[in-house]
Amino acid sequence: MRRISVIPDEIELIAHEVAAVSRAHDVVFTSGGVGPTHDDVTIEGVALAMGVKVVRHPLLVGILERHFRDRLNDSHLKMAEMPEGAELVGGETVRFPTVLMRNVYILPGVPEIFRQKFEAIRERFRDQPIHLTNVFVAIGEGTLADYLNGLLVDFPLLLLGSYPEFANPEYKVKVTLESRDRGYLESALAEFLRRLPADALVRVI
Repeated sequence: MRRISVIPDEIELIAHEVAAVSRAHDVVFTSGGVGPTHDDVTIEGVALAMGVKVVRHPLLVGILERHFRDRLNDSHLKMAEMPEGAELVGGETVRFPTVLMRNVYILPGVPEIFRQKFEAIRERFRDQPIHLTNVFVAIGEGTLADYLNGLLVDFPLLLLGSYPEFANPEYKVKVTLESRDRGYLESALAEFLRRLPADALVRVI
């Protein structure tokens, strides 16, 4: 992390800042301003910074159509907009992919959604390969914390993440286990599953 900028919801100011930092740095993340309201203008700002127009992506339109159905309106469709020439990334594990314009990743401002979307693209920024396993559980973070803390005592080199889910009734928390040593990861996973209550496990991927 080399620089953090906080700027108001003004297209010209966003464009000026994005143009400057995208030239000076390899990777830029924006957070916020991508919703359906009139003051969500990050897409317009990034497009202006890059000298392109704003377009609607048919894939995003389709996602919104399936979600909102007959409630879909023009405000919702604002969330299908992206700078012309941008690409969609990280859509394999989240419902709504991330817009990438050159070296600028456009992310939402809601912390939980930001975290979910960053998790979907984080592998792009790794220098070395890492092994990852996701464990979905049906118990809350409060109860789960004891199991995670105990696991880290026995596997201190394990990279362990805990991500609560509020919208999906299938599970309550996604736990990520990561290591550059596949054998170490497999041992930690086996021990974690052994300690979990039998009815807490939803799935492992």
